[in-house]
Amino acid sequence: MTVSDQQLRVWLNSKEDEHLEFKEAKNNFHFEKLVKYCAALANEGGGSIVLGVNDTLPRKVVGSQVFTDLERTKAGLIEKLRLRVDAQEIIHPGGRVLVFTAPARPIGVPVAVEGAYWMRAGEDLAPMTPDMLKRIFDESGPDFSAEICPNATLADLEPASIESLRRRWANHSGNTALAKCPANKLLHDAELILPNGVTYAALILLGTHKALGRFLAKAEVIFEYRSTSRPGPANQREEFRQGFLSFFDRVWELVDMRNDKQHFLEGMVMHHVSTFSEIAVREALLNAVSHRDYRHPGSVFVRQFPRRIEIDSPGGFPPGITPDNILDQQLPRNRRIAETFARCGLIERSGQGADKMVEECVRHGQLLPDYSHSDAHQVWLTLDGEIQDENFLKFLERVGDDTLATLDPHDFLILGLIASSKRIPAELKPNVSRLFELGILNRTGRGKPILSKRLYSPTAGVSPKTAERVEVRQRNRTAIWDHITEHRKTGCALHEILVAFPKLTRNQIQDCLKQLRLEDAVHSTGTTKSARWYPGPPPIALKGKKS
Repeated sequence: MTVSDQQLRVWLNSKEDEHLEFKEAKNNFHFEKLVKYCAALANEGGGSIVLGVNDTLPRKVVGSQVFTDLERTKAGLIEKLRLRVDAQEIIHPGGRVLVFTAPARPIGVPVAVEGAYWMRAGEDLAPMTPDMLKRIFDESGPDFSAEICPNATLADLEPASIESLRRRWANHSGNTALAKCPANKLLHDAELILPNGVTYAALILLGTHKALGRFLAKAEVIFEYRSTSRPGPANQREEFRQGFLSFFDRVWELVDMRNDKQHFLEGMVMHHVSTFSEIAVREALLNAVSHRDYRHPGSVFVRQFPRRIEIDSPGGFPPGITPDNILDQQLPRNRRIAETFARCGLIERSGQGADKMVEECVRHGQLLPDYSHSDAHQVWLTLDGEIQDENFLKFLERVGDDTLATLDPHDFLILGLIASSKRIPAELKPNVSRLFELGILNRTGRGKPILSKRLYSPTAGVSPKTAERVEVRQRNRTAIWDHITEHRKTGCALHEILVAFPKLTRNQIQDCLKQLRLEDAVHSTGTTKSARWYPGPPPIALKGKKS
């Protein structure tokens, strides 16, 4: 939200309410207090707190000297609240005015700070009352994962999975006492077991194969690897009908077995990019398990292809969530599962992981997460692992890690949209302005944002002649490796390679063979004139390509 001078004048004559707060904050205003006010505004539907204005009518601008590094303050608010809080500085004749605008909280999810859910109470803040919290939690309907599974007992939970929970929770919290905590108490403290029985969350996360088959057979994840999109049996298939914590790491291992490296040259340096980001894949799987509808008869499917992954989970998006607002609105359909993931450090309790997936896809030069195949009965996420534009990856290299670390998920979303030549929604315009200021974006004559011409250039920092020489050498190495691979049974002698590539000199071919050998892409048997060359793994620029 961009606040104009006209809007500020309207506010100066307005009364404070649950959506608008004024504070003088001339020389001092604690950051933690600002966090609580933003949380309270979010909990009551969103609103703004204005610093540098007195809080009694008639109001006047008195100016504020606090939070001089506004971007750092904004980043701190986002980190604390996991909400997109906008921050704006207005230079008024009466002094500097700061406006912090918090969005409405996610449906069914109040925002907590320091263990309390804050709301406005006159001039101050107060914890929300139990009845208000109940109304918020009831917005999203009952939490299936928190319900008791009739007849399930502690014996239906896998001891190894319970130990996995203990280890992850202790490592994340730093609470060493968890190591000696009896299993029964550990599960009660995690609210996975209640006085009246075992929850479905406990079964989904920790259950044995037999217990899930008996009580909740639909709570399974099926992994498939398919080398093509043609129908028919998968090349590899594994079914996991057991506690999720027992196989979470295994799913990533299966993906990583065929996680090819893609490569691009930046100057004289070869960079390697994994086709599939571990962070993005894990976040997508956590989302599928914590947000799926367990009353739906289907299973979660993870389908891996050479250059894309599809994750299909039963049940549509939760109420109020769409692909367009998924970065800003969070509504865990199964809160008890999400809370357990948070205890284990697998997710942020208030987050959906969508922000991490967007950032990872953009950083890898890949298409943004695609939900276009989703409908009312399923959420279908596609992560495309193909590098779309090597020059965009070079652009990110030139932007630099220090600058990229200051960007929020919406900034990465904008970069991804521009790289894909897609329209930028109006609500992201404030972020566009900031990217202009950082020099990451330029304006065209019509004001349309484009990637910085200074940074987005395939030869930035490298002379054209040097870039061309590197590219030619790379093509020659690849061609020679292809030729050797075609004769893998008999091998190739140097004179045979010279005949196959008459335009290359002996020295050029020997240099290519030397480089290929350093990369372990070829090896030779015999010596001098009798040496024959055989293929190893593909050279750096081709690794992952089938020979």
